[in-house]
Amino acid sequence: MTAVDWFVGENYSLGRLLVTEGLAAIYLVAFLAARNQFRPLVGSTGMLPIPRFLRAVPFTRSPSIFHLHYSDRFFEGICWTGAGLSLAALLGLTQVVPLAVCMLVWFALWVLYLSIVNVSQLWYSFGWESLLLEAGFLAIFLGNASVGPPILVLLMLRWLLFRLEFGAGLIKMRGDRCWKKLTCLYYHHETQPMPGPFSWYFHRLPKPLHRVEVLGNHFAQLVVPFGLFAPQPVAAVAATIMIVTQLWLVASGNFSWLNWTTIVLGLSVVPDSVYEAVLPLDVPAGSDSAPVPFAALVIAVTALVVVLSYWPIRNLISHGQRMNASFNKWHFVNTYGAFGSITRVRYEVIVEGTSDAHLGVHSEWKEYGFKGKPGDVNRRPRQFAPYHLRLDWLLWFTAISPGYAEPWFRGFVERLLRNDADTLKLLQYNPFPDQPPKHVRARMYRYEFTTWKERRETGAWWKRQPV
Repeated sequence: MTAVDWFVGENYSLGRLLVTEGLAAIYLVAFLAARNQFRPLVGSTGMLPIPRFLRAVPFTRSPSIFHLHYSDRFFEGICWTGAGLSLAALLGLTQVVPLAVCMLVWFALWVLYLSIVNVSQLWYSFGWESLLLEAGFLAIFLGNASVGPPILVLLMLRWLLFRLEFGAGLIKMRGDRCWKKLTCLYYHHETQPMPGPFSWYFHRLPKPLHRVEVLGNHFAQLVVPFGLFAPQPVAAVAATIMIVTQLWLVASGNFSWLNWTTIVLGLSVVPDSVYEAVLPLDVPAGSDSAPVPFAALVIAVTALVVVLSYWPIRNLISHGQRMNASFNKWHFVNTYGAFGSITRVRYEVIVEGTSDAHLGVHSEWKEYGFKGKPGDVNRRPRQFAPYHLRLDWLLWFTAISPGYAEPWFRGFVERLLRNDADTLKLLQYNPFPDQPPKHVRARMYRYEFTTWKERRETGAWWKRQPV
């Protein structure tokens, strides 16, 4: 049996394919990042160990398969399983298997990553985790080449994209006066959590261009999202504007997979006819029908999204708007936002150690190097996104308020004092390769990008002074 004609979006086969391929790639990055970083962060002897969390928080509050069993080997196995399923989807294998198998693969990806997010505490407390989970859950119902693209799921993806962009626009207008004054980007490129290789150049753009940047951001986030629900080609134009602005953000900084997920969602809005016109691609014909049970399941999920949308809508119209929040333990139909406030001055926590057993004014302190966060003033910021460096990111928050480090920083220092191998893998440079230091300290510095003149004369990207 086939579903009624209205159920299938006949002109979105390639858009559906690009969304599933894109989400599979992001899932792959997320699972690999989890595997590479979990032992020192949340492992059995980590800074915020999962076993301790599981003893304190029941399944009903934080659903996770780790409530059934936890060991570091099991966690690693979950990561490799998720990475393998992601790779299978990325290679297109889910497009050729039966529909039920395809849905099961995407369901497994969602369950596995939800299980990681729900037990990993501060290290996974960012909006892009909920964004990936919500988009990943909707991907379960996108189907594969055996069924036509479900128009209801495509609309739910647009609704997710709308909440993501419009929520970010509203939180800016409500949060920091510099967004209204068009001056936030005088500071943002320099003070953002993890600058990228081009951030110095973005920061040194003339101030009138920074004001144009802000105006463009307001247009893309407060006006353009409404175009997602207009007839084509208006919806495709709106999505294209969002994609271009997100690529601008990709070039200007490191924001994990936030920008890339937004781009992937935007690809779902563009019809096949546009892709055919601008790209040398043969759009797959695909099916123009869908089984009735599949259609019934999609309709049920759509009804669930409609009901759960009450909470993010209430948040959007509230003067007390929350920037990133999940209203349920499944991270489904969330509210989003970014940079409701902008820091004007960049502070960095610099971690140092010494081999001197007895401290004095002549003690020699050596600095640890981190992979992403600023340290050595001569080291150009690197590009890591969509890969996410969780330790580096939380150290940026620590520089804003030491309270962010209270649960884990002591454990981090203890691991440096014994040259813990797993912890040192999170760093770029260990100044004590042979023996661990006798003492470790953290100092606060103010960092600024060098001027054009200073850059030419010294070759440095940053200048700093101790605070």
